[in-house]
Amino acid sequence: MENSFVLVAEDEPLILLDIETALEEAGFRVVAVPTADAAIEAFSERPESFSSLVTDIRLGPGKTGWELAKHLRGTNPTFPVVYISGDSAIHWGVEGVPGSIMIAKPFAMPQIIMALATLLNQQHAAPRSEPQA
Repeated sequence: MENSFVLVAEDEPLILLDIETALEEAGFRVVAVPTADAAIEAFSERPESFSSLVTDIRLGPGKTGWELAKHLRGTNPTFPVVYISGDSAIHWGVEGVPGSIMIAKPFAMPQIIMALATLLNQQHAAPRSEPQA
């Protein structure tokens, strides 16, 4: 997992750059994209390369962050997801995937880093099921 990437989807270029920079400075490897479709394309090429998702909810035209997370969870039901949003946090309980974290904008970058670390640590601490043949 130490060589895997965090997939970041955010349609605001400056916020995307800020998140990418903060995560990289914290030691994460990042693939940053501006849309859900670009995120799905990057993920589909090498799903085993990604450890987690940080996504805005409103990503412009096309799929939402809710839909993006559900799509990725279709491949891995425990895939760590951190949502960020300026106005959609109230819908997290209904729209968000189980075991995810919601961070409301504006936020401090350490919140994103802590949320990711928490989810990734929980995933590594969870007992593994027997491999399936």
